[in-house]
Amino acid sequence: MTGGVRADKRIAMLVFLILLSCYAYFFPRWADWNQNSRLNLVMAIVDRGVLYIDDYYQGYTATGDYAVYAGHVYSTKAPGSAFLGVPVYWGFGRLVGGDAVQRLLGVLSNNEAVDATLSEAGSGLLSEKFYLAMALFCVTCFTTSIPSALLGVGLYYFLGDYVPGRAVRVAAVLIYGLATIAFPYASCFYGHQTVAALLFGAFCLTHFIGRGRLRPVYAGVVGLMLGYAIITEYPAVLGAALVFFYLLYRLPRKQWIGLAVLGGLMPGLLWMAYNMAIFGQPIAFGYQHSQLFEDVNTTGFFSLVYPQPDALWGITFGSFRGLFFLSPVLLLALPGFVYFARRRDWCPECAVSLGVVVAFLLFNASSVMWQGGYGVGPRYLVPMLPFLVLPLALCLARWGARRWAMVIVGALTAWSFLAVWAETIGGQQFPDYTRNPLFRYSLPRLIDGDVARNWGTLVGLSGSSALLPLVIVVGLLSWFLFRQLTQKTALVQTGGAENAV
Repeated sequence: MTGGVRADKRIAMLVFLILLSCYAYFFPRWADWNQNSRLNLVMAIVDRGVLYIDDYYQGYTATGDYAVYAGHVYSTKAPGSAFLGVPVYWGFGRLVGGDAVQRLLGVLSNNEAVDATLSEAGSGLLSEKFYLAMALFCVTCFTTSIPSALLGVGLYYFLGDYVPGRAVRVAAVLIYGLATIAFPYASCFYGHQTVAALLFGAFCLTHFIGRGRLRPVYAGVVGLMLGYAIITEYPAVLGAALVFFYLLYRLPRKQWIGLAVLGGLMPGLLWMAYNMAIFGQPIAFGYQHSQLFEDVNTTGFFSLVYPQPDALWGITFGSFRGLFFLSPVLLLALPGFVYFARRRDWCPECAVSLGVVVAFLLFNASSVMWQGGYGVGPRYLVPMLPFLVLPLALCLARWGARRWAMVIVGALTAWSFLAVWAETIGGQQFPDYTRNPLFRYSLPRLIDGDVARNWGTLVGLSGSSALLPLVIVVGLLSWFLFRQLTQKTALVQTGGAENAV
């Protein structure tokens, strides 16, 4: 094993640990309809052996994201995330019993930092609620946070074929992971970040197949990932279709596409079986029977009409849910795309990346529910964000070393990091429908010391002091990462794609 390969492995591991430390430090938001709808299905399958959530949707995991059909209540969400959570919750239930919960509650009963995060009108810290909160954290960690951190590793290696400089690759990955809305959604039981990992993971595997670094048999894995992305969040079909055609283009022998189709059919058949058990037909959507937002779900095609200028502005530059308002550093991907497109041998990858970005922008702008409810930024755009990382890295590699560029990149990154973190950890809930939530919702809560529940809270630290353990851990990891990047072996230009990955 060469020194360069060893250095890449150490750097990749440190990137993974930094991302996972940040993602897993904050607990999933409680009383979140989106998360609860998925968790309800997980619990119903494991605890009751059923698919309906009659016993859960009005309890401590209350949700409005439910459908009523044939006398039972069901989750309206695509079931992929819940299916992933089933084995995690099953294992959690067998490892963590009531005695363990009671002991932990005894420790936390006099914890003023925890008490300060509870609603005065709430029921307090009850054992059942605490057990469910622990279960939600574990399920989220394994289905969302760890895959999101692994996505950062995949991005680091993928970028090696285009950007030899390790420092630039690390910078691009950490900007994506910690200074965009990938950060908040890597810490909650939504499907967006899981889909991002699946879509871009399939894109990476296809790229390596085309480069001859993986055997064509991995086309089956690509198909499986694409299919599972679709049953996790239905709009993922937009990106999955583009990656599928990219796979067809890159395969040395087109016959191998049959494996991809077979792989994609497996989660598709699982989804159809799920629908047959509930609705008696293979293709069905819970939204058809939703009890809330009926007017929205019946507008156009499940809220989709046509691209609306106000929605397009709102999800890009608007202060309410604007992606580039929160993370203006992503604008650097635009000149990166220009440079990307000028390289004839990179055109297929450029076309897929740009196509995924445009497809998700148009999709979100076409929805009458483009705001996405409570959230940080335009959450429906989360799956497209990894496809902006390569053009962002190309921009940093080509122009980032110039003094004027360093000032611009530094300023944009600082704003992106501070804005995203403020909206993510300011308060116990993601921003509601308050206009300009950064200044009128999140920052006021941070100033008042209302920081989202985290591991520091559990040990009695409150307000901004609760972030101290995270700062220490990430600081140490960053120091080790800096040492790796500044070592002689880490600065050598490897030159070939084979050594870069």
